[in-house]
Amino acid sequence: METNWQEMLFTFFGGLGLFLFSIKFMGDALQKAAGDRLRGILDRFTTNPFMGVLVGIAVTILIQSSSGTTVIVVGLVSAGFMTLKQAIGVIMGANIGTTVTAFIIGLDVGAYSLPILALGAVLIFFFKKNKIQNIGEVVFGFGGLFYGLELMSDGMKPLRESQAFIDMTISLSEMPILGVVVGTVFTLIVQSSSATVAILQGLYSEDVLSLAASLPVLFGDNIGTTITAVLAALGASIAARRAAAVHVLFNVLGSVIFLILLMPFTAYVEWISGILNLEPKMQIAFAHGTFNVANTIIQFPLIGAWAYLVTRAIPGEDVTIEFKPKHLDIHFIEQSPSIALGQAKEEVLRMGEFSVQGLQETYQYLKTQSKKHAETGYQLEDAINNLDSKITDYLVMISAESLSAADSTRHTMLMETVRDIERIGDHFENIIELVDYQINNRVNITADAVEDLDEMFTLTIATVQKALSALNTTSHELAREVAEQEDLIDKMERKFRKKHILRLNEGKCTAQAGIVFVDIVSNLERIGDHAVNLAEAILGNRA
Repeated sequence: METNWQEMLFTFFGGLGLFLFSIKFMGDALQKAAGDRLRGILDRFTTNPFMGVLVGIAVTILIQSSSGTTVIVVGLVSAGFMTLKQAIGVIMGANIGTTVTAFIIGLDVGAYSLPILALGAVLIFFFKKNKIQNIGEVVFGFGGLFYGLELMSDGMKPLRESQAFIDMTISLSEMPILGVVVGTVFTLIVQSSSATVAILQGLYSEDVLSLAASLPVLFGDNIGTTITAVLAALGASIAARRAAAVHVLFNVLGSVIFLILLMPFTAYVEWISGILNLEPKMQIAFAHGTFNVANTIIQFPLIGAWAYLVTRAIPGEDVTIEFKPKHLDIHFIEQSPSIALGQAKEEVLRMGEFSVQGLQETYQYLKTQSKKHAETGYQLEDAINNLDSKITDYLVMISAESLSAADSTRHTMLMETVRDIERIGDHFENIIELVDYQINNRVNITADAVEDLDEMFTLTIATVQKALSALNTTSHELAREVAEQEDLIDKMERKFRKKHILRLNEGKCTAQAGIVFVDIVSNLERIGDHAVNLAEAILGNRA
């Protein structure tokens, strides 16, 4: 009997491992095929909570992970791309979308899993086109998913004769709350509701669990899947933590409602299964789908209440980075190109503020090595890139209009300014990556080098701030001061490089530390160059 238990455990956990790998592999391949469009879809179409539900369903079907969708949503809320109410709609939709996996599993095409795996391998290894390789990865993941299920199912068969499991089934039937706890804990561990629902489908189809015992476990699976969003929200913005809290509350309340209605719900699933002649696995899939669709319908009118409740429960002023432009009104372009240029200038200044904030976050990351500063820095760089694209498009539209000589000069200056600010974003992102390298490789920078970086960072941030003030006020005096400070930055860079070579010759610092130091100094010097470009644009043109 011991050998059977060992074989059962090896088969079951091997199958579970293959299933988890395959579903992630397939989801990653689908996500890769979609590229950056996922975030664009979520941003563009979630205009209201109902649209959010539909988009949540679509994206979750696409990437085969409600947790993945929710993590993206948490990121978008944190970045200011999405309001809390829109996010709640997407989270509800994600819960519905994840039931598609259970329906796919209910089709039970396990007999064809090995040929599907072979086809996927052929597409991956014998074709050079990325698109075909992506399709191969999806097919391979699909085959692996079903082969993993077959292995899990084989591993579960001996459980029918196990007295311990028979006793547990009786306990789960008599104490539904215990089933909810089992489902929640197991999904917390595995971090995939699709996997735990698949295991439940296997147990039910092998007659190890009854329907009455299976359904509470199903409710628990839905609670457990919220852990991924909670983990993603830790250390994120207040808005992101609120979105994760709604995910937990939504699934917990749904489970409580259906636990109260367990007997009629069980009877309903049995009745509909009889009418539609559903296989056991499909019965669980149908129950899963019904639970999530009904839960969304019940709680959809409560979106405003949930948003209010979590805002009160998680207090604080949320500081989000508003990615979207605030001043680019296209109606001004035809009516008054001159006013439109003024609007563009306001947005350029806002973009410039992001570059200063990004530099400050980068400086804090260098000093504290706290990851939250790096994450904020990356978000700010994203915001700068987004505004760069939107402002450039807006300025291109303005250029199609008839402009006066003065407006044409302002237009050219703003186009150049946008490019310089975007490059500042690229350079502070480079520095964040250098600090990442320093932390990951445990590179120690000497105290002297740290002092040098402090001095240069402080001067560079002040120079960029002054350049933006000069742009805002069209001050030639401030612009000249920027040019003087940029000369200091250039001299500082040369001086610090010489000091670094001396430290290296004296054996005070390592080659790795030298690379990090010199590259940071070089990026700061380039930021100074872009700041002086802003100043020169003002000195050469009256904006």
